[in-house]
Amino acid sequence: MAILTWDQYLSPVLQVLQEGSVLVRREIVERVAIKTGVTDEERGDLIRSGQPRYINRIDWAINDLHKADCLDRPKRAHYVINELGRKLHAEHPGGVLKKDLNRFAEAHGIQPPALRKSEEREEADIEKQEELTPTEQIEAGVERLHETVAADLLDRLHANDPEFFEQAVLDLLIAMGYGGTKGKATRTQLSNDGGIDGVIDQDALGLSRIYVQAKRYALDRVVGRPDIQAFVGALHGEQAHQGVFITTGQFSNGAVGYAENLNVRVVLIDGARLAQLMIRFGVGVQVKRTVAVVEVDEDFFEV
Repeated sequence: MAILTWDQYLSPVLQVLQEGSVLVRREIVERVAIKTGVTDEERGDLIRSGQPRYINRIDWAINDLHKADCLDRPKRAHYVINELGRKLHAEHPGGVLKKDLNRFAEAHGIQPPALRKSEEREEADIEKQEELTPTEQIEAGVERLHETVAADLLDRLHANDPEFFEQAVLDLLIAMGYGGTKGKATRTQLSNDGGIDGVIDQDALGLSRIYVQAKRYALDRVVGRPDIQAFVGALHGEQAHQGVFITTGQFSNGAVGYAENLNVRVVLIDGARLAQLMIRFGVGVQVKRTVAVVEVDEDFFEV
């Protein structure tokens, strides 16, 4: 039997989780593989990145069920079916496919996983693809892939605890080149941080420091001017002149305008920019495949 398509794995994933137990992702994948009869030969079928094809497809099924709010993720890489997931499974005893998941999500006021920003644009641009050069098509594909990864990064950051998020933010700043020659960054105690979540050296000698506020908010939460004012107050308490406010949410226009007109330097990084920076500096992501784009060497053919 051939390996199923990714959406044909939606129902098996729901069935495996039907008992309500919290399972680690890799355990879900293995149980689904056994349930659907993945053979030893099929386990050796790899996609170009080197990942087994069946794992890649089951992973996509898990991701889209989670994005459709049919699975809860109580902690990192752990999933459990919820009431929406049970309802979806009950309404489609013959199997859930992509179109079924999309319609179910829309009916419950959830943005369908298959109609998120990157894929909406992909559908809108499908007629233009033939006009692009191969290099432009590669660049467009990478951009769409990064949008998907960025959304997943924010979901995972929000699903983890505040300590994890604060450390991830400091790891990012270190990766960006801050922290001096020793890459020094200090996370303050949660119980007594005074509005400061971390302190990081800006220069090699540690003569200048950056104070960090990291807020793991809901992705649609808007951070307003009062939050920035409180952070500025904390900076004054440390006699600091520069800080970074990083959140998984968004900033209101009032917050942005206030930060731009302060006598201290405060940089605001919202969820979208945070995810972009994590991808750019390799924090929380790994390179799956490197593609070498070649062109003819004109000098080689010159007589």
